[in-house]
Amino acid sequence: MSLSGRRVRAIVGKELREYRRNNSIVTAMAIIPLIFLIQPLVVVLKLPTSAAGVFADAHVLLYMLAIPALAPATVAAYAVVGERTQGTLEPVLTTPIRREEFLLGKALAAFVPSVAVAYMVYAAFLVVVELFVDRAIVSALLRWPDVLAQLCFTPLLAAWSIWIGIGISARVSDVRVAQQLGLLGSLPAAVVTSLVAFGVIHATVELAVGCAAALLLLDGLGWRILSRTLNRERLITSIR
Repeated sequence: MSLSGRRVRAIVGKELREYRRNNSIVTAMAIIPLIFLIQPLVVVLKLPTSAAGVFADAHVLLYMLAIPALAPATVAAYAVVGERTQGTLEPVLTTPIRREEFLLGKALAAFVPSVAVAYMVYAAFLVVVELFVDRAIVSALLRWPDVLAQLCFTPLLAAWSIWIGIGISARVSDVRVAQQLGLLGSLPAAVVTSLVAFGVIHATVELAVGCAAALLLLDGLGWRILSRTLNRERLITSIR
């Protein structure tokens, strides 16, 4: 299968311009990361030195993987239904662009800012903790395996959330419904990361490798399945 990089870039550029014009998309993307940044910082900054032992065997910061699991869903949910409501979907679908290129461009436009935001929020958290939190708490919270897990799983979770959001967006007719369903569909991944973070599921290297491989497979299948099931004729008909 040969893809046109030019057409994919055109879709990405178009989507990013739309994001800049639509304040609701930017707001939706910002709310979840801010929730996962502000509240935990308030708690951590108040922790006494004696609390360090509580985090010795935990992986609390992994709960921040809920950001790439949830935040992209609100953006991806706008991908198709948003254009349909604005009347800009039909001109795109009637061009020679392939379904695979259309979906890849949509996904990349949601993926890049979502992953960037997730990394920036995590980096901001690390900087504040390093500068203002007691060293014993810092040593208990910030460990290289957890940082590595954050770096590796952020793009994998974001991609999976995006494919869920786009799949829902192609099948509903209301943006708000698409965003709500997208968040609901991405919630299981966020629940699993939280269960690992708080020790309900024991974190091991084998578990991490298995989950990463499963997500990588699901991300690839998500694109393939959506590419085969996207019915441009039905989408065009539904616009009219």
